[in-house]
Amino acid sequence: MGVLGTVARNLDTIVGITAFLFGFIIRPGAMLLYPLYASMRAIESPSTLDDQQWLTYWVLYSFITLFELSFHKVLSWLPFWPYMKLVICMWLVLPMFNGAAYIYENYVRRYINVTSYGANDYTMKNKKAIQMMSFDARKAVERYIDRHGPQAFEKVISAAEREANKH
Repeated sequence: MGVLGTVARNLDTIVGITAFLFGFIIRPGAMLLYPLYASMRAIESPSTLDDQQWLTYWVLYSFITLFELSFHKVLSWLPFWPYMKLVICMWLVLPMFNGAAYIYENYVRRYINVTSYGANDYTMKNKKAIQMMSFDARKAVERYIDRHGPQAFEKVISAAEREANKH
């Protein structure tokens, strides 16, 4: 009973330390510090696609916070709410999930006019092609355009159209 007895006698301390770590280190790190760092990196990068991920994250985080402030009396009765919020924010933040980009792609994007935004040197045909792509495909296209220029992308689209017209 040695180890189990010691753990049982000190359970309040273990729970207190866990709550401290969760409340003051893990949650702010996952929901604020890492997104802040990644957002600053996105601002400094030449690509605009990572900006989309982090702008969308901050908008969604703001909505979660507004929800939390509006329903704080109800949420105070739910002991699992802080953990649920952490899981949601982790899904939005972590690169393996890219939840913020997913929400943008599948829900937000259909309600805004994407063609009015974007690089000025993209032709309307380029903007239309980019609009129809997934987030990852747009990342790859933007890197290609950055390396080879918009004219090279125009040639790729023309070649794809010729190939599609053959079939």
